Amino acid sequence: MSANERVNFGSKIGIILASAGSAVGLGNIWRFPCEVGENGGAAFILVYILCVMFLGIPVMVSEFLIGRRSRANTGGAYEVLAPGTQWKWVGMMGVTAAFLILGYYGVVAGWTLEYMVASATGSLSESKDYTLFFNDFVGSPWKPVLYMAAFILLTHVVIVRGVKDGIEKFSKVMMPLLLLIICVLVVCSFSMPGSSEGLAFLLRPDFSKVDGKVVLDAMGQAFFSMSVGMGCLCTYASYFTRDANLVKTAGSVALIDTFVAVLAGFIIFPAVYSVPGLSPDAGPGLVFVTLPNVFQLAFKSVPWVGYIFSLMFYVLLVLAALTSTISLHEVATAYLHERFKLSRKKAATVVTLVCMTLGVFCALSFGLLNGIRLGGMTIFDLFDFVTAKLMLPLGGMFISIFTGWYLDRRIVREEVTDWGKLRIPFFGFYIFLLKFVAPVAIASIFVNELFK
Repeated sequence: MSANERVNFGSKIGIILASAGSAVGLGNIWRFPCEVGENGGAAFILVYILCVMFLGIPVMVSEFLIGRRSRANTGGAYEVLAPGTQWKWVGMMGVTAAFLILGYYGVVAGWTLEYMVASATGSLSESKDYTLFFNDFVGSPWKPVLYMAAFILLTHVVIVRGVKDGIEKFSKVMMPLLLLIICVLVVCSFSMPGSSEGLAFLLRPDFSKVDGKVVLDAMGQAFFSMSVGMGCLCTYASYFTRDANLVKTAGSVALIDTFVAVLAGFIIFPAVYSVPGLSPDAGPGLVFVTLPNVFQLAFKSVPWVGYIFSLMFYVLLVLAALTSTISLHEVATAYLHERFKLSRKKAATVVTLVCMTLGVFCALSFGLLNGIRLGGMTIFDLFDFVTAKLMLPLGGMFISIFTGWYLDRRIVREEVTDWGKLRIPFFGFYIFLLKFVAPVAIASIFVNELFK
């Protein structure tokens, strides 16, 4: 497929919602509240927003312009813009990361599907011990595998329909639905007794808690949450039309992404504070162990309200996970489709089968394969470590260096200003951030994550 024949998104709102769907995921609704809880609340959020503005958006714009300018999949984009150089390995790292992330992310996505089903059937609310419920599920020799496979197959169904009829149509329905559910849940959470304490935790910054760790964690969360460096944004941008405003699109995606993350905090922390004895720094267990307890205890007198709240929350998690798995799947599918001239259906099928195979090993690493350790890590933890702590920070850093130092300044200016049609007064500042600030900041994240 030549660049001229390459399919485009059909509308500007489709571009924004699809890109936002790529960024919005479990990182917003699961990881962000965990980071907020462990780093002191409101002060962390303010640092996070600054990181999004001065680091996340510039790198996102860079990834967008690499994709749109090359009109190629992530694996081929750098070969188009830097032929005959070693920059091609940055693109290949993005494709590899997509396979690996989908392998273990599909497992966590499967957990959200199981909890949605358990909420719908009432088996979650009937449980007396939510820690035991979670451990029994992830330790099962077949349940996590089944739900992982179901989730990746659901992703496959969207991908085989193509960019316009699959990804764009899905995004136009699912993203507004996701935002609607979030807003409903925020209202419900505000109505809980004791919610004012949770709001104070989120709205009253204590800057005495801001230290180097908080800043580094905020930067890391900003890049993770915005899907920078994993090839999704580059792949989606290759489907952008020529009149798409890259800066405005990046700003809109960052706004939606941050909006969802902060609102997730408004859902979770008022709920947590409404039940005495629970802590906001519960970590990763917050969503799958602490919150089911909250849903039951907070609505003990009106169980049907707790049932609806619980079900809607896990439907929200499923939708968020699905928008992310679709973008990851598309990175790998587009690469196989274009590099090896496979039909889209065949390419998607190969990706689905490979990721499901990887997912089996990751899913069983909590049970049957728990004894297999590499560097002291389970298979699941190893996939997470290699991608989140190595490949993604390196990807983001190389994108900054490639755009700021290697790519012809004329190309960067043409893409950012839409061939001179747009006035970008901060272009020089943008280049400064890419050349000096972003690489150093991302390198510091890399070192922090590697050795903490």
